[in-house]
Amino acid sequence: MAAFIDARTVPSGTVIDADLVLIGGGPVSISMALALANTRLRVVLLESGGMTFEAKTQALYEGPKTGAPYLTLEASRLRYLGGSSNHWGGWCRPLDAIDFEARSWLAYSGWPITKKDIDRYFVKAHSLCEAGTLLYDRAADYAAALGAPVPLASGGVTTRFFQFSKTRDGILPTHFGERYAPELKKVPHLSVYLQANVTRLGLDKSGSKIAEIDVATLNGKKFKVRPKAAVLATGAIESARLLLASNDVRSAGVGNSHDMVGRFFADHPTPRDSATIILFDGRLAPYYGAAQPVNGAIVRAGFFPSEAYRRAHDVMASSVTVDSKAELDDFGRAAVAATANALDVNASHAVAYSLGCGMEITPDPERRFTLDSERDALGMPKAKLHMKIADADFDRLRLTLKELGRQLLAARIGMIKLNQTGRADWLASLDWGNHHMGTARMSADPKTGVVDANLKVHSVANLYVAGSAVFPTYGAANPTVNLLALALRLADHLKGVLK
Repeated sequence: MAAFIDARTVPSGTVIDADLVLIGGGPVSISMALALANTRLRVVLLESGGMTFEAKTQALYEGPKTGAPYLTLEASRLRYLGGSSNHWGGWCRPLDAIDFEARSWLAYSGWPITKKDIDRYFVKAHSLCEAGTLLYDRAADYAAALGAPVPLASGGVTTRFFQFSKTRDGILPTHFGERYAPELKKVPHLSVYLQANVTRLGLDKSGSKIAEIDVATLNGKKFKVRPKAAVLATGAIESARLLLASNDVRSAGVGNSHDMVGRFFADHPTPRDSATIILFDGRLAPYYGAAQPVNGAIVRAGFFPSEAYRRAHDVMASSVTVDSKAELDDFGRAAVAATANALDVNASHAVAYSLGCGMEITPDPERRFTLDSERDALGMPKAKLHMKIADADFDRLRLTLKELGRQLLAARIGMIKLNQTGRADWLASLDWGNHHMGTARMSADPKTGVVDANLKVHSVANLYVAGSAVFPTYGAANPTVNLLALALRLADHLKGVLK
């Protein structure tokens, strides 16, 4: 029977031996602990928080920012069991095959694995997210009773679908800590330590492997865990901070021989009211505007650039969703009337809708985390973010929106008004997905990343990083179901390594 232990009750100086330490108590570590349940591995899971939100623990995320506007660091993650699944929106979608490819026009692109390498893990990842039957783009076949997709002319933009996490009692979405705590308590050889903050990844004298992990609590207790292997799964910010701050053996930090830790941070910008779509007949299936139950799943449609269009036009991934009805001004109404007249269509029932977007940004090594001089309540240096977003990213999204508009006109069913032009407009409309990615990117070459294809830190024999921190590029799909597929693949790998 597994144990849930309050680390504040562990005597200082205690040393705990384990086969595997999972650092962080979010969806990655919870899923890996469950995936390893039938092994004889002695697994220790270390979670910084408890079972519910606590302000003092949350404050450990605080850190300064420079550069482009971005969210406050302590507000974009949650630090208790279940991690940021405690405030996620439940959106699920696998990345596309092109997201893993090296593209000549996109610097730093290319994963050391392909989508096929993780495809078989999506069924289990989807089940853990409780996202229902795997439909995604087949959802249109089952949603016919709700209406047909927008009949776009042929071109680069198509209707595709998200699915949503839904727990068994009907609450949307699944909070991993609350949902899986009872199952974790049934796992033999698993010990879950709450209120347990990792403050150092202790390398051996050679610097080639993890020998010990320092743990501290906010009430002053300090103890160690000595594992055969460790998985760092604390999110892109905290993973980078721990790797950089563990600099007692290697001055640059753990896994940072080539100054790659903390670089390539990314999130999905979500500009609001990026465009207005006008449908001349006013018809729009309800699954565009809100999530709908369809054949054992909850789905919502959006407009996506096709893989072929992305390759042909050098554009990034994006997802365009219908947010709400919009009111046109006099100029907008005149433009609709003139366009409908030119196309010889009836626009007397036209309806306008505001469009929101989730967009991919280009990998940038200067968008990064470093260590600040200020320290937190545990004496750890705070993480400092330098945020950047390129004008080219907005230009590529604008190109995709223009293609959607062209297809609407070619089909004689509608039109688009683009609402942002220059950088200032985009930044004024910008929100973020809270999808932290990068900072410990996956690469075949140690000079261009932090972990290899098996998520092992290049220069450390027994340390792995899991979660979207390892993403080299970011796609437009929400990361959760994808990072879980990678985590389940890692669990299978560790079964062989630690047997």
